[in-house]
Amino acid sequence: MSEILDPFKISQKQLSEACKLAEYTRDIYNVLSEPERFVQVKITIKMDDGSIKTFQGFRSQYNSARGPMKGGIRWHPDESASLVKALSAWMTWKTACVDIPLGGAKGGIICDPRIMSERELETLARSYIQQIADFIGPHIDILAPDVYTNPQIMAWMMDEYEKIIRRHAPSIITGKPLPLGGSAGRSIATAQGGIYSIREAAKDIGLNLNGAKVAVQGFGNAGSWAARILQNDYNCKIIAVSDSQGAIFKNNGIDAQAAADHKSQTRSVIGLNGTNQISNEELLEIECDVLIPAALENVITQKNANNLNCKIVAELANGPTTPDADKILQEKGIEVIPDFLCNAGGVTVSYFEMVQGYYSYFWTEKEVIEALDRVMTRAYRSTVEEANKFDTYNRMGAYIISLERVIEAMKLRGWL
Repeated sequence: MSEILDPFKISQKQLSEACKLAEYTRDIYNVLSEPERFVQVKITIKMDDGSIKTFQGFRSQYNSARGPMKGGIRWHPDESASLVKALSAWMTWKTACVDIPLGGAKGGIICDPRIMSERELETLARSYIQQIADFIGPHIDILAPDVYTNPQIMAWMMDEYEKIIRRHAPSIITGKPLPLGGSAGRSIATAQGGIYSIREAAKDIGLNLNGAKVAVQGFGNAGSWAARILQNDYNCKIIAVSDSQGAIFKNNGIDAQAAADHKSQTRSVIGLNGTNQISNEELLEIECDVLIPAALENVITQKNANNLNCKIVAELANGPTTPDADKILQEKGIEVIPDFLCNAGGVTVSYFEMVQGYYSYFWTEKEVIEALDRVMTRAYRSTVEEANKFDTYNRMGAYIISLERVIEAMKLRGWL
């Protein structure tokens, strides 16, 4: 039988397994297996060359039982309805796992922002908001940056929404620039939250992070910050990093800041002085202590899971490991920190940004990071306890604790 690689079907398979473990009925699964609302829009804009181009956009609003829905906006050539639905499901379990009062959503546009001008990007951002404005709001569904979107794009989106409703609404979007109500610490939040999870997992398996070898697959915002923080704060040795162009390796350690600077200048880590080029596939199978998949989904599958040679897989990406690969990693004794726990630092600090926006009172970066540490450490410990209670692995532990919280909220509302 061929392996399931469709993201939404994977999310449903994981949900089904968790429901069976926790002994929830098929009716409960059916209620939770589809989004509350899925919006698909057509966006037509004039390009710089005078041509007219149409883009497809999505917004999946999965569950609102625990609070306003929350989720990022991805701009990518391979964006799809299935992926957006899966990500909105994982966001629902993510906010519940770290126990912040939000539901889950996700959005996306099929495009390649890397080949678009700033004017085209701004037009696309504003047009998307015009299409979905009736379905979002600070108390309904809050947007944020994700793959190939950034604080500037969030600023355009917030401005367009405020023009439509004719008043300020800074909490409609998080991940904004600081002068427009962004939160200190947001740019490093996903990475920093993941590091706290890695720290706790290392304690559990007796791994000393001082000198530990780390490989980072995906040297974007989260991956590059994770490498820098692990190197600077924990004295880890970053032996391999990659981006969409390929990977680089250096056994005695890559300077993570130098790699980030090189990528900023050349748009790739390839060619960094003193490193050898390898493939992304080779990076995943390299001997290391901590492997951090921080790019896209389905990179660890049944085809390569047996070849992984690490102690910890820390999923900073969403959906990097397929269900079939999960079972193999479990059999190999590799500690997996599941995505919607490991990468929950971003949405946690986004929640902090929302709170700061409501009050127009902003915290210092030290306050933000200390609060993030408390939330992530508590969530990690709760996940491990739940996994042990049900004699299962960490992903199912995270699912079960998330399901308990979502289902309780739905019952209290009278939805179940």
